[in-house]
Amino acid sequence: MADSTRPYDVVLFGATGFTGGLTADYLAAHAPAGLRWALAGRNEERLAAVREHLALTDPALADLPLLVADAEDPDALAEVVATTKVVATTVGPYIEYGGPLVAACASAGTDYVDLTGEPEFVDRTYVEHNAAAEGSGARLVHSCGFDSIPHDLGAYFTIKELTRELGGEITTPVTMRGVVRSRAGFSGGTFHSALTAFSRARQMKEASSARRRMEPRPEDRRSRASAGRPRRDPDLGYWLLPLPTIDPVVVARSGAHLPSYGPSFSYAHYAGTKTLRYAAGGAVGVTGLTLAAQVPPLRNALLKRVPQGEGPSASRREKSWFTVDFVAETAGAKVRTRVSGGDPGYTETAKMLAESALCLSLDENPNVTGQVTTATAMGDALLARLQRAGIAFERR
Repeated sequence: MADSTRPYDVVLFGATGFTGGLTADYLAAHAPAGLRWALAGRNEERLAAVREHLALTDPALADLPLLVADAEDPDALAEVVATTKVVATTVGPYIEYGGPLVAACASAGTDYVDLTGEPEFVDRTYVEHNAAAEGSGARLVHSCGFDSIPHDLGAYFTIKELTRELGGEITTPVTMRGVVRSRAGFSGGTFHSALTAFSRARQMKEASSARRRMEPRPEDRRSRASAGRPRRDPDLGYWLLPLPTIDPVVVARSGAHLPSYGPSFSYAHYAGTKTLRYAAGGAVGVTGLTLAAQVPPLRNALLKRVPQGEGPSASRREKSWFTVDFVAETAGAKVRTRVSGGDPGYTETAKMLAESALCLSLDENPNVTGQVTTATAMGDALLARLQRAGIAFERR
């Protein structure tokens, strides 16, 4: 693990962006006394403006250290990551800007958390940097926001409840589904990342294949993401639309790493709507964006219409919410749980990223290294943190 003698506990990279600014606000308001943290980015003047804003919350932050480094400058990044136990980054699209920073962390034994929902980036990181991270002791933990903490830790929590229902360890196959509902806006950064991912279907497939060829699998257990199909859910009463996100793959990777998920684990991931009309409209919208992303003029036109660095207003975020319902079944038992919170894409995502960084830096966690999921890397400690921070994990 990272050297505890380093000057900082956490360095936040990308604080001048929309979500990065919210993450900095959260740390300013909620970081424990004595936390040694710093802001990093390529523009010192803009970093200083963020620091000035944070000092309105806590005057002591007027002296918060600023570390200047460009996301594409390996030497500068190496200097930054050598100073801290954990780096948290909001700089995306990660496939364009994230590689050098995660490489620097893997080499230096510095723990790393991000917000990516880009499967290609996650798979390339595994192929290129997992071995170095295992050797240095670094933990590389992707998808520490709404992609994919509510789903990954929600499944982890549900397995704990299923185990409790059974009165002992799970010994028969488990099928689980997660159903997402929300009311929320999105930022330019999220839109750019999504369109970039949609436009790289071939590269995504190549990265996935490369990872499968080299990643070991458990010999006596099985864990997989199930594609699912559109249908009405008999337990929840919603119409289900399969979601083509990174979340089910993350959940399945946790299932592969953690024996508590049983000998055979299958997870399917959906959006839930109250009417069939909304489900059909969502399917058409996703299909349309996916097709538009394949045509460079259309993709560029869409990207120009939604600039990066902008997001929903504070008043809109205050009215936003999310729920993720889980149904898990095995021989002799069936449980339902729910994860719920406020604005998923920004307010809660900033909270999740900040608490993940604090958890890796300050808490007792499982003894793992390399590229790992949130459930594998932090499990109970992060679950407890998020519950204290106001995100609900409950049995239904």
